[in-house]
Amino acid sequence: MFTGIVEEIGKITKVMTSPIFQLIIEAEKATQTLDVSDSICTNGVCLTVTRKKGTSFEVQIMPHTLQKTNLGALKAGDKVNLERALLTNSFLGGHFVTGDIDGLARLEKVKRETSQWTLTLRAPFNLKKYIVSQGRVTLEGVSLAVARKEKDTFAVCLIPHTLNNTTLSHHREGDLLNLEVDILAKYVGEIITSEERKGINLDLLKMAGY
Repeated sequence: MFTGIVEEIGKITKVMTSPIFQLIIEAEKATQTLDVSDSICTNGVCLTVTRKKGTSFEVQIMPHTLQKTNLGALKAGDKVNLERALLTNSFLGGHFVTGDIDGLARLEKVKRETSQWTLTLRAPFNLKKYIVSQGRVTLEGVSLAVARKEKDTFAVCLIPHTLNNTTLSHHREGDLLNLEVDILAKYVGEIITSEERKGINLDLLKMAGY
């Protein structure tokens, strides 16, 4: 479990594609406590540390993860957002983030202002229902509030601190960003859908006095 508060920007030093896709990442802060088998959120994706040496660590990525995220496009020299797993005594500064990417959001527009940048994105159709104004989403591992939701798009605003301490300022219009919607919204949505299948709807609830 993570919070979406990026701890460090790591650097990809090597990409290996055979026999399995692997990344070697340089990170001075994260590696101080990381150990083999630990989880680390990398651009929003929960990955397992398979090897550690000095200030570098290695992760393996299975085909399923490559298919639903943008990690397969990473190359040596690229920067990645890193967050170590949440401790039971940690501050929850963002929101509950699982590191399981739901889909890819296309960056439609970037509005750059001195005090903030506004990113307008298009989410996959099946995820739009989980995105609400003032709700939370995770983009590239960064916990963000939804500033505005339109019919087909949603917008998030980035303060200078976020721009300086994550990789979000590196993205351009047309890029695909790793998106995780709020897990609580998914649970509520599933409960409602399940109950509707059983014949429970708004009319029945009203008749029952709710």
